[in-house]
Amino acid sequence: MSDHVLVPFDDSERSSDALDFALEEHPDATITVLHVIDPADFYAATGMDGGAMANYDAIMDQQTERSESLLDEARDRAAEAGREIETDHVVGSVSRSIIDYVEDHDVDHVVIGSHGRTGARRILLGSVAETVTRRSPVPVTIVR
Repeated sequence: MSDHVLVPFDDSERSSDALDFALEEHPDATITVLHVIDPADFYAATGMDGGAMANYDAIMDQQTERSESLLDEARDRAAEAGREIETDHVVGSVSRSIIDYVEDHDVDHVVIGSHGRTGARRILLGSVAETVTRRSPVPVTIVR
């Protein structure tokens, strides 16, 4: 039985499915929903190069607001299921940030969606689930 379950969360249907699964399958566990802000994503999405560093703070503020909105959605989803959850966001590489969070926050299980983002990054997020599964020091459940 898990005491602390981590659910990485983005704006995908699969991450919502992972949260629903965690809420149902781990009724007594503390559930933390984590959103990772990856700076590489917003630079790639906007086509910015090194000159964009002047806009970093504005872009980071926008991404942080987006993250808080996603985490609000996760809290609402949990409330609909009659549960309270913890939420957090970090900045960094998605896979590495998830593993670091597991190691630093006494997490004993990860529930992750099989794929998240759409477009070109969709394939890469599938590799995020794979990377987390391979490198996690705790059990990982992949929700499809």
